[in-house]
Order: sequence, then structure tokens, then C-alpha cells
Amino acid sequence: MMHVIDRVFLTWHSEAAVAAALPSGILFWSCLSLPFGIVSYSNAFVAQYDGAKQPERAASSVWQAAYFAIACGIILALPAFWSAWLFRVIDHLPEVQKLEVEYFSWICLGAAPALLSAALSSFFSGRGQTGLVFAVNAASMLVNAVLDYAMIFGWGPIPAMGMAGAAIATNLANVFAVVCFIALLTRHDARVTYGFWKHWRYSQLLMKDLFKFGGPSGLQMFLDVAGFAAFMMMIGWIGQRELAATNIAFNLNTLAFIPVIGVGIAVSTLVGHRIGEGRPDIAEKSVKKGFVLAGGIMLVCGAVYVLAPQILLAPYEYGAHNKATNEAAKNVSTGTESERTEDFAKVRSVVIILLRFVAIYSFFDAMAIIFGSAIRAAGDTVFSMLVTFACAWGLLVLPTYLTWRVLGKGNEGALLFWCWIWCSIYVMALGFIYYARFRGGRWKTMSVIEPQ
Repeated sequence: MMHVIDRVFLTWHSEAAVAAALPSGILFWSCLSLPFGIVSYSNAFVAQYDGAKQPERAASSVWQAAYFAIACGIILALPAFWSAWLFRVIDHLPEVQKLEVEYFSWICLGAAPALLSAALSSFFSGRGQTGLVFAVNAASMLVNAVLDYAMIFGWGPIPAMGMAGAAIATNLANVFAVVCFIALLTRHDARVTYGFWKHWRYSQLLMKDLFKFGGPSGLQMFLDVAGFAAFMMMIGWIGQRELAATNIAFNLNTLAFIPVIGVGIAVSTLVGHRIGEGRPDIAEKSVKKGFVLAGGIMLVCGAVYVLAPQILLAPYEYGAHNKATNEAAKNVSTGTESERTEDFAKVRSVVIILLRFVAIYSFFDAMAIIFGSAIRAAGDTVFSMLVTFACAWGLLVLPTYLTWRVLGKGNEGALLFWCWIWCSIYVMALGFIYYARFRGGRWKTMSVIEPQ
């Protein structure tokens, strides 16, 4: 929701801003995804150790993830210094490129709190205390929303910072989340039952296990995100309007995607607990119930994407219209009210078509998330990594690039259509493959923790 809010406000700011937000944001996530996937995998360790009644090992595994998060966060601040070169190579339109550099330079500085928040939250999500994780993230989302508005448009003593303001607001919201999780870790159950503050020492064995199982999981996330990053960069070659429409469509897809990710985390936690207890048959039932819930969410959202897209687009259109009205009232030279409103209307018509693609592949996305989460929670991370590599680059990136080379300039509509066809095929293939792997049952014999 932080990124949804960012992009709604940036839509109000300008078409170029919303066009720049996703490429620069997803390039940052490409850098962040490898360590983020490794850090997040501590959720599986906490779940399995908790199921095996080894609370001290659960606490220690979170500390190892936290150490790794801090180290990677410092390293990932470095790409900010090369952002201008990176986006010159990508070669989007000059107006978009300038904003991409601005956003990327600031968001990279927030890598450490983003990673540390994921590491600390695993102590709660891995033990099923998802209500606390929800409360912290909901609070940080509200902090982000307030700071977004203030820093993007200016408010009182805070100057209008545009793209930089959106990135800084997100970074500060992640810092707020870290502070909240640290405060929760001082509670009685964390201090006494799990001895969280006593088991802070570095553990070579646990760190080795984190890399052994979390490494492929992190690579799988990196390959997935990097594939989408390459996809978005190629969409940017088509044109600013196509890039802005794709950005908004993926942004609206987030409304369905993120709740299903939450169901995937729940499935991962339950599978981890049951594997730790030695009861994979119960884990299988949990996964099936999770898929029913996730599939239901995607079907409902898919219906909204097709039948009522105007409701979802209303916040974007409202802000774009108001900005156009204000500029016309001030005689700003960036365009008349009717021109700016007409520009968004063209983007809006493209988004409505793209949302139909989202509706088609959403159910298969639920398959990929739920069954993929289940097998990775048991330890089947190498398979996930290989499948993601083959599908992301064989079914998404390479076909999109070849399509762009064949059709070229002058066929923007057909080119965008074919790009989204490849995106849909990619997601659907992942769904079927992960389902087949889950049905095979090999994950039932796996475990990420050492035998007692």
C-alpha cells in the first residue's frame, strides 16, 4: 500500500512522475530482492524451530537475519551514486529519466531499514502473530501517506520535493516500522519465553543454514523481480503513455496481489510449523485451504478489474483533473486543463484494457504464490529458483525483447498488447508448475532445521 499511495500521489503530480516511479522502484527492488529473499526466509526457520519446541534457536535465527540485513543495507546504498549512469544506459525519455534518477537515488538510502524490518517481523509472523505485523505495517502505511502528501506537494514548512519526497517518505516509514518491532521485542514473551535479547551472538551454523536455504529463495526473488524490471524497461522504450498505463495497471494489481502474498506467508508459517512437528499431512490441508482463500480473493478482484475499473481509477483521475484545473487557474504553461485531462483520458483507456489481462492471470498468480510458498517453506528452494529463472527469462524477458525488435516503433498499440500477452503466459506457467511440484509431494520429506 505504501507504493500504491506513492503512485496515486505521483499521478496527481505529473504523467512523467508516475511513468518514472515503477521503473526506478522496480530497479531498486531488483537490487534489494536477493538479500530481501534471504532475510525473509528467516520466517521459515522461526516457524520450524517454533514447531519443534526450540525457542532459543528461533530467536537466534532472527538475529542472524538482522546482521545480514544491516550489512546488505549499507552495501545497497552504493548504487545511488551511479543512478545517473544506470538510467542513461536504460535510455528512457529525458523527462522520465531525470525523475527516475531522483527517485532511485533516494530510495537506495532506505535499503537498511527495509531489510531490517523484514528480519524483525519474521520473529512474529513465523510464530503466527500476524496481527502484530499487520498493526505495525498499517501504522507505517499511515505515516507514509501523511509524509507522502507533505513531501511530494509541500505542506507548511516542508518544501515540495516531488519524486524525492515520495522516496524519503517511504524510507522514513520503514524506519518507523523498525522502531515499532524493536519495541515489541521488549515484551515478556520475546524476552523470557524466547530469550530474544540473550541469543544475540553470531552463529556460524545458523548463518550457513540461512544461506543454504534462503540463498536460493533470494535468488528466486531476484530473478523474478529482475525479469519484471527488464520487462518494465522495455515497456519504457515503447513510450511514456504506455509506461504510465502499465505502471497504473500493476499498481492496481497490487491491491489483489499483496493480500494473496499475505495468505502465502500464512501458508508458509503453517507448513513450517507442521514440518517442524513432523506432520506434513496437516500442512497439506493448510495449503489447500490457503489456496481456496487466495483464489477467491483473486476471482473477486478480477471481476472488479473487468466490470468496474472506473472505480479503481477514480483516485488517479481525481488528482490529475484537480492538478489540471489548478494549473489552468494559475496560467501555468505546462498545458491547458483540457489538454491535461485529455492526456489522462488516453492513459485511462489503455489501463482499462490492461486490467483485463490482470484479471485473466490473477487466479494463476494465486496458484504460483500459494503452492510456491508451501514448497519453499519446507526447503524446496532450489527448484523454485530454477523454475523462476527459466520462466522469467524464457517466457517474459526474451519474448518481449524479440517482439519489440520485430514490431519496432510505429506499432505501439500492438507492441504493448503482445508484451502483456507474454506477461500473462509467464504467470500462468508459474502457477501450473508450482501446483505440479506441490502435488508431487517431495516437499513433505524436507526440513530446514537440523535433526534434534
